[in-house]
Amino acid sequence: VQLQASGGGLVQAGGSLRLSCGLSGSSSGILNAAEWFRSAPGKQRELVALIRSVDTTDYADFVKGRFTIFRDNARRTVYLQMNSLDPGDTAVYYCHGFVWTAAKGSVDYWGQGTLVTVSS
Repeated sequence: VQLQASGGGLVQAGGSLRLSCGLSGSSSGILNAAEWFRSAPGKQRELVALIRSVDTTDYADFVKGRFTIFRDNARRTVYLQMNSLDPGDTAVYYCHGFVWTAAKGSVDYWGQGTLVTVSS
């Protein structure tokens, strides 16, 4: 079972990107609660947004009103829609999620990072 993060890239300030965190390696697994973190050079990793298993969400103050976390109906992918991007959003973004499978119950996984670079 893996979580695969994708969607990063280079974008100009004010632009948008959508990150994806997809579940692979289990045809029957379900991605329940999930979080997006980011890590910028010289800074500690910080929580950006989270979605709970009941689909309520929370956001860091610095992304409120700009970023939206949501999931697909199959509960296998969690997205982070990022609008009004600012150079300060430049970071490697990581997803972290709790995957339920019949074999293992709920286990947490980290996806590999995806780099977001916002140019001024």
